[in-house]
Amino acid sequence: MTDAFLEVLRAQGGLLAELAEPNGLVRSGPPQLAAAGPRTAGRAADYELLLEMIFEGSCLHYGRPRVVRPDDPDLALLLGDQLYALGLSRLAAIGDLDAVAELADVISLVAQAHAAGDDELADAVWEAGATAIGWGASDALEDAKALAREHDPRAATSLLNAALARRDESL
Repeated sequence: MTDAFLEVLRAQGGLLAELAEPNGLVRSGPPQLAAAGPRTAGRAADYELLLEMIFEGSCLHYGRPRVVRPDDPDLALLLGDQLYALGLSRLAAIGDLDAVAELADVISLVAQAHAAGDDELADAVWEAGATAIGWGASDALEDAKALAREHDPRAATSLLNAALARRDESL
């Protein structure tokens, strides 16, 4: 998580600013992974920031916030929605329709994984989604997402392997 994310939360004001705890800073994760890819080169900071918003929104939805820490689970959902909207509006301004499609898949597959109580799959979905945003989609990533949609027990491993293979292709 970047200091820019905290600055945006503070500038946003309201409960996002009040409930942000800087000790929750993490320096690596899906936002940083996506920002490191060749697709996001030249706008890496923009992608990292908007993905920080969306990722934290997801973390709030599923009770695993890193920075914004409300005590009330209903408030966490609302703040998560607010962060989704802030991040997606920044992505819309960039005009990256491929990233919008990837995030739609991420959001739905993460919801499905959490509904099944599968944190490992949710984490794999985020890694695969960040890879697709940073490096572009691949047939293997699409096939792995299909396994996740079908609740296949191989989905998490397939997502991680496909993401690693996609990143290795550009070396």
